Amino acid sequence: MMKAVCLLSGGMDSSTLAYLAKRRGYDILALHFNYGQRTERKERASAKKIAGLLDAEDFIEVDLGYFAKFGASSLTDKDIPVEEFDPGRAHMPNTYVPFRNANLLSIATSLAEVKGAEAIFIGVQSLDYSGYPDCRPAFIAAFQRVIELGTKDETEISLFTPFIHMTKTDILREGIRLGVPYEHTWSCYRNEEKACGTCGSCHFRREAFDTAGIRDPIEYEG
Repeated sequence: MMKAVCLLSGGMDSSTLAYLAKRRGYDILALHFNYGQRTERKERASAKKIAGLLDAEDFIEVDLGYFAKFGASSLTDKDIPVEEFDPGRAHMPNTYVPFRNANLLSIATSLAEVKGAEAIFIGVQSLDYSGYPDCRPAFIAAFQRVIELGTKDETEISLFTPFIHMTKTDILREGIRLGVPYEHTWSCYRNEEKACGTCGSCHFRREAFDTAGIRDPIEYEG
């Protein structure tokens, strides 16, 4: 059986990604990160549920508490309020966690090499509203080269980003085709009980469901 390390946050995109990896014939090594994010408890529960439904070979949690110590992001610094979605925003949203994906992919590479996994799946989108620099195709291509240079000569690990040129609505439609149970996923940046509905992540999740003409199964405050 082929193995894939899947970065599984418990959100809409990463859950769809894990289902896609499973459909492609990979046994799933679910890798989840706790880094002091506001919705850490809810994300962990969602990720565990999805991993269980996929009969993942393993569910590995890694604590990256240093992101909270660094601060500079509203996801990890409680003194910085999470921004409301603003369609006219010209700046990087304050939910950006500096260079996060490089940290996550480094750990995923270590795990993949140890476990003999042939692939790493990460659900980045270059068309995402965020404009995060570590979601760009050029960054992913560069990190594939880092993997090749930084692992044993006999190690072959492919970095897959199947959603990088897809919209949130495209991803949702793919997930519906794959049977992803979106009632067990979580996207809100603020809350762990009812989603706020107004942060950037909530906005784009709701927009995707509305565009696809599908009811979002999670609860919102308003």
